[in-house]
Amino acid sequence: MGSKNKLKRFKENETFTNVFQPTREEVVGDLFPLRGKWNSEFFKNDNPLVLELGCGKGEYAVGLAERYPNKNFVGIDIKGARFWRGAKTAVETGLHNVAFIRTQIELINHIFAENEVDEIWITFPDPQIKYKRTKHRMTNSEFLQLYKKVLKKDGVVNLKTDSEFMHGYTLGLLHGEGHEVLYANHNVYVNEGSPEEVTAFQTFYEKQYLQVNKAITYIRFKIKQ
Repeated sequence: MGSKNKLKRFKENETFTNVFQPTREEVVGDLFPLRGKWNSEFFKNDNPLVLELGCGKGEYAVGLAERYPNKNFVGIDIKGARFWRGAKTAVETGLHNVAFIRTQIELINHIFAENEVDEIWITFPDPQIKYKRTKHRMTNSEFLQLYKKVLKKDGVVNLKTDSEFMHGYTLGLLHGEGHEVLYANHNVYVNEGSPEEVTAFQTFYEKQYLQVNKAITYIRFKIKQ
């Protein structure tokens, strides 16, 4: 994507009422005004709050929002030029139960209050296969404890990935640390029993994976309290 396109998208993001782009200083200083007030101040309802971490173009967050109008969705990514597409689609289609925030995933406990979130989706994250990149793996122990801070006591996490490595690593860690695996499937489009929201729609890259018969895996789990 050219720099002109990026700048255009950044500018357009500023006009969207469903996009938030706080500075790091605001976030770290706990000055983000919607923390603990997403439902009361922004969505203006008491529906379950669902996050998509590393939302990319926002396709999954928008797809979920369309399919489940009685839930609220927030897509999170550090690259605003990416989720511009999802935000624009939501604005153009009048989808009011989805928003996007430009920030680092490591800072979500400054964006959402304790026990504010009902569910988290992690869709096609970089598996960070090299050992020295373990700290960046989005299902490592540190990240799970971060998610636990914002999730309600019965909150769940969903991992959907094309990486067998990421699937296996996460399952092993979950079992090893005593977390509760609610459901696991190493090929959701072949094996029966996949939840509706896992197979109902695909992201741009997911469609490409499926064209070359790459298995899509899925895990749904609860983090040990």
